[in-house]
Amino acid sequence: MPKVQLPGGHKLHYQIAGDGPDVVMIHGLTGNLAVWHLHIVPALWDHFRILTYDLRGHGYSEITPAGYTADDMAGDLVELLDVLDIRQPYLVGHSYGADIALYAAHRCPERVRQVIAIEPALPALIRLRSRDDWEGWDYWVKVLEESGLTVPKERRSDMNYLLRLSLEVPKRWGPLNGLPRNARPFLRLLETTTVSQDYDTVGTLTLESIERIQTPVLLIDNETSAFLGTYHYLLAHLPHATGVLLPRTELGHFGPLEQPELVAQQILTALKPEVTLANANGKAGSE
Repeated sequence: MPKVQLPGGHKLHYQIAGDGPDVVMIHGLTGNLAVWHLHIVPALWDHFRILTYDLRGHGYSEITPAGYTADDMAGDLVELLDVLDIRQPYLVGHSYGADIALYAAHRCPERVRQVIAIEPALPALIRLRSRDDWEGWDYWVKVLEESGLTVPKERRSDMNYLLRLSLEVPKRWGPLNGLPRNARPFLRLLETTTVSQDYDTVGTLTLESIERIQTPVLLIDNETSAFLGTYHYLLAHLPHATGVLLPRTELGHFGPLEQPELVAQQILTALKPEVTLANANGKAGSE
């Protein structure tokens, strides 16, 4: 279980698998690096050297009292790359991980070759929507109620309440499908850190800053996603963005788990020309 201590003093748990150009995969809020290892890492490790890691406060990484904004997390990512001597990787992020990848591309463009942003949200764009009217609340409540839980009307847009209630939903993927969740680590994160306040802090990636990101970005979302507004906004305002909508699924916001084969194929399709070119250049340089 390798861990590395960052210059900031806290430790992150990470895994490296495969061989080839560097790809870093960043999971979302409340997740861990296992999201990628169920299906996607095995599908790609013949083509890439893949770094996965647990975000600060998640999985086996250290919990700190504060430091959970996307800016903080992007800082952790760059420090991790420095410590592991990874110079210019491709970044693949899901949900909050996609946000972190975009923040890193904005802050340190020279360190990011390309971003694949799967179902991003971005704090700046969440704040454009009316909090109580956002379609995401209805989506979240629907998932909970279909799992047999009851959401009081006055709590339908209460993020902390919905997060806690979600811990009662059994696991849905992997070998532990159907088993109860271990709520203790996430409750500790909610109750002892600033993650709830930090999550929607806009920081450096304002609406104006989005238009200054020069890194190529592939946006991947779902036809039924509650974040389609974000998808279309980024597609229109990122200077070098392309987009892919995956077929509708039951939940619509867990592509790496609901449709891992399609997500892996999109990653391979986006990066394989670059990989082929890099390999060709490497061979030419050695002759």
